[in-house]
Amino acid sequence: MITCVAVVPYPPLLVPALTVRADAETARLRGACSRAVSSLTEQAAEWVAVGADRSGPAVLGPDSAGTFEGFGVDVRVTLGGTAPTDPELPLPALITGLLRDQAGARSASVRLLAPGTPPEESRRLGESLAAESTGLLVLADGTNCSDERSPHPPDERAGQLDEQIRTALADVDTGRLQGLDPQLCAELGVEGRAALQVLPGVVAASGGTWRGELLYSATPYGVTYHVATWTRQP
Repeated sequence: MITCVAVVPYPPLLVPALTVRADAETARLRGACSRAVSSLTEQAAEWVAVGADRSGPAVLGPDSAGTFEGFGVDVRVTLGGTAPTDPELPLPALITGLLRDQAGARSASVRLLAPGTPPEESRRLGESLAAESTGLLVLADGTNCSDERSPHPPDERAGQLDEQIRTALADVDTGRLQGLDPQLCAELGVEGRAALQVLPGVVAASGGTWRGELLYSATPYGVTYHVATWTRQP
């Protein structure tokens, strides 16, 4: 049964080789992600990761491997096996491989959902995953239109949506996550919304009491990133 969850963003800036000199905010973000996935490995040597990508729905096994060459540096990562490098491996899988290696997890498989996956379909996936004896890694960024540094024009709705996600992760509020509006999330750049909505299904199927810890929540470069862990209490 899944008893531990880590929620992390998946920007390429998590890759040390892609930045000549990391500033303090980048170091904070990377440190929070490292703490989140290290706590996951303490509970489970094998992971299942869930992210959203336009190539989904798809399942990538532990033998998958890829490279960040498309982002500027040939940093190779693997989900645990020795397969040849796939130059088209999606970013959520690349970040999973990076974090798996950093945390020392044995292997990871990746479930990629289409960004427009309906909330109930995401929930059903969570229910089906709950019985697995693995750690769960959820990859999702926040909004990308909060201020003048954002890649898209600022939208006054972004702050409220990020607060909904932030509060849900801190409080293990599955109702708030289930209530994320697909259209609003698409408009404000939360492409990982479908991955976040797997969590209500996991919690419902696992039962028990869960504790959440918000390790990071900020908008350092115009995109909001949230890092959190959820743990099912004995």
